[in-house]
Amino acid sequence: GGGKYQQVPISGDSDDSDNDDDFIQRQIKDQRQQLQKQDEGLEMLSLSATRLGELSMNISTELDAQNKMLNDMENDLSDATDNLDYVTRKTKELIQKSGGKKNFCIILGLIGVIVVLFFLIVYT
Repeated sequence: GGGKYQQVPISGDSDDSDNDDDFIQRQIKDQRQQLQKQDEGLEMLSLSATRLGELSMNISTELDAQNKMLNDMENDLSDATDNLDYVTRKTKELIQKSGGKKNFCIILGLIGVIVVLFFLIVYT
């Protein structure tokens, strides 16, 4: 068989070899568990990133809709302001045609008296 010189196992050597094998197996098992935990963490992170992406898209869509509504409201407000300016101009013209502010106040006062009289007649 072997040569002249063969190593004779010492009784402690086989235990050291078994301990080394156990240590290596534990390290491999620990590394696999760490990898599994990392994979689970990455999966959770991926799901969170996906949800965050969907949420940001929904926010973007909502902001676009609100911007459109604000633009529409701004246009409506501009139209209403233009109409109010027109009515104000026409009212000033009417006051000037009716003889000035004094006559306009008299007309408003008489209209108020007529409204009061009308309510008195209707509700008595």
